[in-house]
This record gives sequence, C-alpha cells and structure tokens, in this order.
Amino acid sequence: MSDRHRHEHAHTPDRHGEPAHAHGHGHGHEHGHEHGHGQSHSESRSPAAGLRHRLAHLLTPHSHETADKLDPALESSARGMRALWVSLAVLGATAFVQAVVVVLSGSVALLGDTVHNAADALTAVPLGIAFVIGRRAANRRFTYGYGRAEDLAGIAIVLTITASALFAAWTAVERLLDPRPVTHLAAVAVAALVGFAGNEWVARYRIRVGREIGSAALVADGLHARTDGFTSLAVLLGAGGAALGWQLADPLVGLAITAAIALVLRDAAREVFRRVMDAVDPELTDRAERALREVPGVRAVGELRLRWIGHRLRAEVAVVVDGEATVRQAHAVAVAAEHALLHAVPRLTAALVHADPAPAPGQADPHLALAHHVHADS
Repeated sequence: MSDRHRHEHAHTPDRHGEPAHAHGHGHGHEHGHEHGHGQSHSESRSPAAGLRHRLAHLLTPHSHETADKLDPALESSARGMRALWVSLAVLGATAFVQAVVVVLSGSVALLGDTVHNAADALTAVPLGIAFVIGRRAANRRFTYGYGRAEDLAGIAIVLTITASALFAAWTAVERLLDPRPVTHLAAVAVAALVGFAGNEWVARYRIRVGREIGSAALVADGLHARTDGFTSLAVLLGAGGAALGWQLADPLVGLAITAAIALVLRDAAREVFRRVMDAVDPELTDRAERALREVPGVRAVGELRLRWIGHRLRAEVAVVVDGEATVRQAHAVAVAAEHALLHAVPRLTAALVHADPAPAPGQADPHLALAHHVHADS
C-alpha cells in the first residue's frame, strides 16, 4: 500500500513576526513503505484471504494512529453508524413505552417527553446521512472530500436541541396557565424513569464514540439525548408533586429543566461552532510540534496548521532544514516529519510538509518575490 507524500510551500508569520509567504511547487511523490503495525503485508495467504486483504486496503485506507490500527474514514464512520443505529433502537423503544403510558394517563408532560425522545432518535437521520456522505472520495470539486457534512449535521442537531428547549418551555408555561390533573401517576413515574435511563445510556454511548472517532456532531447528538433525560426527570418530579396534590409542581420543574437544557445547548453549540471554525485542541498542536522537533534533520518548526474535516485531521507545516542539503536529503527529512506526525497525532490522515532551507548570512529571503501578494494584516 503506497502513501502519497506531497510537500507544498506554505508560509505565514512565524512566532518572531516574520512576513508571511505562500507558494507551491505542486510536486508529489509516490513511494511504498512498511510501518510494522503488528502484521506484515508480505506474509503468505490463501488466494481468498489475499483477495479479502486487498479489498480491505481498498475500502479502508492505511492509518498511522498512535495505537497502530486501521481507523480512517470507513472504520470511524462505521463506528459512528453503529452508534446511531443502537441509540435509535434504544430511544425508539423508550418512546414507544412512554407513548403507551401517555394514552393511559393523559399526561401532557409525558407527551412532551415522548416527543423529545422521538425527536432525539430522529436526529440520527441527518448524522447518519453525513457519515455516509463523508465516505465519498475527494474529487476535483471537493478536493478535501465530504467530511464537512458532519459539521452541517452538527448544526442541524444544535437547532433540534434549541427546538426541544423551546417546546419544553412552551409546555411548562401552558401547564402553569392551565393546570390539568394527571392519572396513573405510578405508570407516569415508571415511564419517566425509563425515559431518563434510556436517554442517559444513549448520551454516554454517543458521547464516548463521538470523542473516540473525533465527531463533534455525534458528541452534540449525545448531549441532545442528555437534555431529553433531564426532561424525563422533570416528568418524574412533576408526577411526585401531583401525587402530593400540587399540580403546579410539573410546570415549575419543567421550567427549571428548560434552563438546564439551555446550558447543555450552550455546550453543544460551542463545540459545533469551534469545529466549523477549524478550532483544534491546543494539546494536539503541542504534540505535533514536539514530534517534529525530534525528527533528525529538522532544525526548527515554522508554521503549523491543523484542521478537522469531519472526524479526521489534516496538517500543514513548514520545517527548517540544512540549507546545504540536496533535494533528496531535504525530501527525506520532510517524509520523516510527515511520518512522525502521522504517528504522534491521533486521527491525523494527511500532512503537507514543506522543507525550508536554513537562512545563510548575506542571502536574500527566497520568498521576497511573493511579498507583494501578502496582505498587510497577515
């Protein structure tokens, strides 16, 4: 399996405030290499096993994760889809149980909770579509691929959480203005506990898988499930208050839970907003810089950029090498730098590395010809 190592010139101001430069030679290098991730590509196989191996490499690109495992687009998307299907089944069963109790009790609060659970289950649809679209290969129009579809799904999920919060507030206010008796309180309480348990389990599962595969949208969807769990608790507390003869307990608790939903909404919106704005955890940047500085031949690390595309990372970096090195030697250092990044940064699938010659006394800046293309505020 061969990996493509492309090295493009990309220079912006470094930490010392030097002028920014950006240019590219557009040259690519194809070469094969073994990485020793626990199994050899050359081990003997039967014809059928060999065919399966080639198909696996075709559908699942080779990865350089720290854990030394195959986990790029297809594998992580498959885990995300599995999480969506499992959570859809759990929330669907939860909503069905609650719907039966709604018919028996006439509880408006439980009806709202049921609607929340059904809506939460349906958020799996746009996210599932995003995972499927994200598997598509890059082309001449979408040169980075389709991973950004997950960010669009994350925005849709945030809007769904907002709608859930507004619906919860509206239901609570309506119950304050028009209190209604609730029957079958024991069944309502059990249904509320079922709703909370189902939502909390789904929330933990989605958030865990989302963080493991780097999907902000799936994490936001897990936070959405947690908001519906809070709503279920509101139904439980409201049923307890109704059992004590206080009909206003349900709407008052509903308003308090609406405030809690708003806090969760803030966290989900912030996470999706950061992903859309290409924010990354500074620890990832620090880890990448440390790995690059340890590469033999790298004298300094210039500009380093990381960005998420769906649940995968890409990097662009300029490294300083010996100014007297040959093209082949500089290229070897760039390849080693890319290799180090792929091993050091989780979920990093590609890196564009440019080797800059170390400055020599009396020599003009080789990027001076590009200075007039740089904006004054760069």
